Amino acid sequence: MARVLVVDDDVTVREVVVSYLRAAGHDVLEAADGETGLKAMRDAPADLVVLDLMMPGIDGLEVCRRLRAIGNVPVIMLTALGSETDRVVGLESGADDYVTKPFSPRELVLRVDALLRRVGEQAAPDTGTISDGDLVVDLARHEARLGNDVLALTSREFDLLRFLVANPGTAYSRDELLAQVWGWSFGDQSTVTVHVRRLREKVESNPTTPTRLVTVWGVGYRWEAAA
Repeated sequence: MARVLVVDDDVTVREVVVSYLRAAGHDVLEAADGETGLKAMRDAPADLVVLDLMMPGIDGLEVCRRLRAIGNVPVIMLTALGSETDRVVGLESGADDYVTKPFSPRELVLRVDALLRRVGEQAAPDTGTISDGDLVVDLARHEARLGNDVLALTSREFDLLRFLVANPGTAYSRDELLAQVWGWSFGDQSTVTVHVRRLREKVESNPTTPTRLVTVWGVGYRWEAAA
């Protein structure tokens, strides 16, 4: 059982989501707006947040940014907006997953459980380091260093970097990365696209012409080991 916070100003949506999550065995808190949701996180931190994008006052994007500023709680964004641009904006704000309204409550519960399971696996202790030239991925400390600088990575960015550096020279499709990095049998490929772009900004000397995390056209992405 995990503690899940549901933040949505739509009473009907909130009641349905809360009901299904409780039926799945979770301890569920709810909030009708962003300010109340942030206060709930300060008072009783949740293990995962289901967060509506469009809310009066503090919208979901700002709530997500503030949550990211204080920790790495997993966030699933809910929105009535379905374009790829809207999904990318949500993911770039720090959301881990993105569900478009109307949605299946059962699917949402599956996504919640999959994300919680992945976070639980990350909690298992890892030891050792993976090195690639001046890049060092420290599994025990769950951090990566480029030269003398510690990279500011989200947990999802760290997972992707760890996987790619450990498997250089192999091209992976977006679906394969969703499955092998984050354990998702379903999901929006925009998640991979966004995190690859953000990772390039942190590990490439010139993100517009990447030499480490390269695109394999028609396939996906490949990590090129340092010479």
